Amino acid sequence: MLDQLASLRLVVAEQSRLIEALRVENAELRARLGQSPRNSSKPPSSEGYEKPGPRSRRQQTDRSPGGQPGHKGHTLKQVTAPDEVLIHVPAVCGVCGESLAGAPVASSESRQVFDLPPITVWITEHRIRHLRCSCGHVTMADVPAGVGAPAQYGPRVRALGVYLLTVQHLPLKRTAELISDLVGAPVSQGSLVSWQAEAAAGLDGFDEALVRGLSAADVLGADETGIRVDGKLVWVHAARTETLTRYTVSPKRGYAAMEEAGVLTALAPGTVLVTDFFAPYWRLDVTHAVCGAHLGRELVAASEVPGQEGWAVPIERLLEEINRVAHRAREAGGTGFAAALVAKYQRRYEALIKAGWAANPEFFPGKHATKRPKHVNLLDRLDGHREEVLRFATDLRVPFTNNGSERDIRPLKIKMKVSGGLRTMAGAEAFCRLRSYFSTAAKQGQSAFAAMTTLHNGNPWQPAIS
Repeated sequence: MLDQLASLRLVVAEQSRLIEALRVENAELRARLGQSPRNSSKPPSSEGYEKPGPRSRRQQTDRSPGGQPGHKGHTLKQVTAPDEVLIHVPAVCGVCGESLAGAPVASSESRQVFDLPPITVWITEHRIRHLRCSCGHVTMADVPAGVGAPAQYGPRVRALGVYLLTVQHLPLKRTAELISDLVGAPVSQGSLVSWQAEAAAGLDGFDEALVRGLSAADVLGADETGIRVDGKLVWVHAARTETLTRYTVSPKRGYAAMEEAGVLTALAPGTVLVTDFFAPYWRLDVTHAVCGAHLGRELVAASEVPGQEGWAVPIERLLEEINRVAHRAREAGGTGFAAALVAKYQRRYEALIKAGWAANPEFFPGKHATKRPKHVNLLDRLDGHREEVLRFATDLRVPFTNNGSERDIRPLKIKMKVSGGLRTMAGAEAFCRLRSYFSTAAKQGQSAFAAMTTLHNGNPWQPAIS
């Protein structure tokens, strides 16, 4: 009888263990099903046709809707010196039908139409003379730079091809078709590939300047994303400031790839690096700051767990409140909050962290558990990295989010959607180098096409390094 009772107790214990494991697994699966761009890093495109209506996380402010004061508009405006003027005069009176030939002009109005002139290839023939001296020697004139074949495309056609491939993300075939249809220049896909490789190879000096500028920055952001190269997953790493962007590609995602890139590992300890909680970033000997947008999505997910909204929602609102105050302080020319205000926010933050642990007593720091749920891991990071979370409040140079890095990464995702992947690692490296060039040029007010044209003329645009 006692043996049978002991056996039943073992069965019950095993069933209890299995039930608990299934409960945890079920909760994890339900949490995955509930993930969306609001509460995770999933992209909006992952929601498919059942995408819910938008629900902004922004709080109401005193700003009026629409463009804000100082915003530069893009309305088409008339110019003072048009390229062509056409005069239109009525032939007869609109009332009596009398001829208006020689009638005086009572008034006039102007309407301007902005259009493209006919686009066609402009062919320049270089006739290189060979002159015979009286001594009998024949001397050939110097061949102009960039003129190396009996027939070739010039820098603007090559620039257009690389621009369409790298900035507008057109596939090779469609790029060749567009150039042929638009300018009447039949271009092969092989030519486009070679133009792109040649353009990237001409950016050695630009890339060196980029590394120097980023390595010396006071504040910068970093992010990484996966792309497909030859059917395999590789990683593009971005290091950026408001005026500089550098992309590198590596088969590795972690610290080794950062060492290969040579920017983040060269940063001084006082440099502020804004990232998410990806562990390899935290091996860097820098001053860390945490992206508030990542935290916001995680806090939304935590608030959807029963019993957790009491601390997750208030922390999210507190961070957004501090961010609004930081915006106003920057606009007023401030560099940081008053010590009393920082202390006030830190006390409120401390109280909410305590509320979070009170809602999860079984996971309180110091207690061991086999596996902690995601919201507890988030709470632990918010508790253990208070300085990094609130860095944007103590140093107004630091942005609240790392959204700038995510915006800089987005063109890579567009390229993957359009092309599905890149064919070779060499092509991926060329693409990343050219994207660095275009992104930096755009940030510094340069036209992407103009920057590409100067590159194909052998004189690449160089970034201003502050």
